[in-house]
Amino acid sequence: MAAVKPFRIDIAESELEDLRSRLANTRWPEKETPDDWSQGIPLAYVKEVADYWRGAYDWRRAEARINAHEQFTTEIDGLDIHFLHIRSPHEHALPLVMTHGWPGSIVEFLKVIGPLTRPEEHGGDSADAFHLVCPALPGYGFSGKPAEPGWGVEKIADTWAALMARLGYGRYVAQGGDWGAGVTMHIGPRDPDHCAAIHLNMVIATPDPDTMGDLTPQEKLALEGMASYQKWDSGYSKQQSTRPQTLGYGLVDSPVGQMAWILEKFWRWTDCDGHPENALTRDEMLDNVMLYWLTRSGASSARLYWESFGGGFDGFEIATPVGCSIFPKEIFRCSRRWAEKRYPNIIHWNELEKGGHFAAFEQPELFVTEVRDCFRSVRQ
Repeated sequence: MAAVKPFRIDIAESELEDLRSRLANTRWPEKETPDDWSQGIPLAYVKEVADYWRGAYDWRRAEARINAHEQFTTEIDGLDIHFLHIRSPHEHALPLVMTHGWPGSIVEFLKVIGPLTRPEEHGGDSADAFHLVCPALPGYGFSGKPAEPGWGVEKIADTWAALMARLGYGRYVAQGGDWGAGVTMHIGPRDPDHCAAIHLNMVIATPDPDTMGDLTPQEKLALEGMASYQKWDSGYSKQQSTRPQTLGYGLVDSPVGQMAWILEKFWRWTDCDGHPENALTRDEMLDNVMLYWLTRSGASSARLYWESFGGGFDGFEIATPVGCSIFPKEIFRCSRRWAEKRYPNIIHWNELEKGGHFAAFEQPELFVTEVRDCFRSVRQ
């Protein structure tokens, strides 16, 4: 069996000095012409965050926070996969693999690790405990970067199934949002003998043509949201799905470029009432940005769009038991009757009153409750 090797993040101080130097020598564009975010993330805010990043932000704090959890790497199909693996002290705990997306990272899950693995210490019941596996997607963070095409969501799903088997988990459940939802949607059908159920916090289902003459208010809002996304918010995905290499030169070379590319999405996709720091702290956002900057993942992370965009979420029914948590500021939302056309075995459905695309990051308590409630019925 291939080795599972302990891993610890240890960034050289020279890397941090290089970052500070690049931030100090940034070449700035002129200010946007409107006094809002309609042309993108405003110059004044980017300068403010860049100054903070250079002078006050403490990577060593973030590094220690991640290193407080057990981490490993293992080679699967020629690629090193980095993952957090936190076993619950409760032997009956249910194994759970959770997958992030773009522009997220394993940082998204740090606030939910304790409540999921040790629920009795966080107001919960030990009967709801999970053994937790949080891999970094190929090309993201400290996972390896694929050197050849083929690493789309289907292959990643197979890789996660192999990872769970390698860790000794003969039965497990899976959770994901964004590209993590795409991976998770494939895990269930591709590993039905071992994956007992899945949970999604981005539920993708095509609007049912038969409902167009009798739309609910929620469905009307969902269609409006899809139209707005296509018109105003999808440029990043078009670039990443067609020319990720071209984009990567700027993102890997310029920390401000990488930071702005990600922070705009925290503004747009969180339930933040107009400012990202209403949903996430500045340190939390920069912790996530650092996992792209320090690992030079601007191009390699974008390639997942090139590999999977247009096909990673589409075209197949999912008979696996599925839980669906609909957060109000999610990019794509659907109604239950739309979802039932694609997911005939819904075991949990809830429409929440707050939260956005980065559910575990923004609303950790709500997220934990959703995951517990979803998988309670499949515990043995």
